[in-house]
Amino acid sequence: MLSKSLLTTVNDQIKKEVESGYVYLGMSMFCETQNLKGAARWLRLQWNEELGHALRFVDHIHARGGSVTLQAIPAPPASYTSLKDLFSKVLEHERMITASIHAMYAQAVKENDYALQVELQWFIKEQVEEEETVMEILAQLGMVGENTTALLMLDRSLGSRTES
Repeated sequence: MLSKSLLTTVNDQIKKEVESGYVYLGMSMFCETQNLKGAARWLRLQWNEELGHALRFVDHIHARGGSVTLQAIPAPPASYTSLKDLFSKVLEHERMITASIHAMYAQAVKENDYALQVELQWFIKEQVEEEETVMEILAQLGMVGENTTALLMLDRSLGSRTES
């Protein structure tokens, strides 16, 4: 069984993961309105992935005999100044999630919760991949600059993402 403090922490992480999904869905809607269908697709797939992360934590709580407490999710931002601005916010958000997972892992170590430590190792590896992918997209956006042809090619490339 999860300790009361870890149960609270994991429930808080479920909220953060669902909120991440909601942020990415909002970003996807923004890209749709900008006619950046590839980026919209990439972000929609990210939305789905984040909900999967939340469910993974839900399953962990249930497997350990705990109860999930769902929390309110605030509305995500509705607009961005550019695709580069949007992906800068994605990286900032992913880094916040990484910090949250690291803090949860430290708490699990402190409380000798080995089962949660093992589960969190998957998330730690996942966050490295998440941040790396977004940093690559930002580097490409930096190279593209104001070149609309290159931006459209990058948008097409983002749209080729498959579900993971």
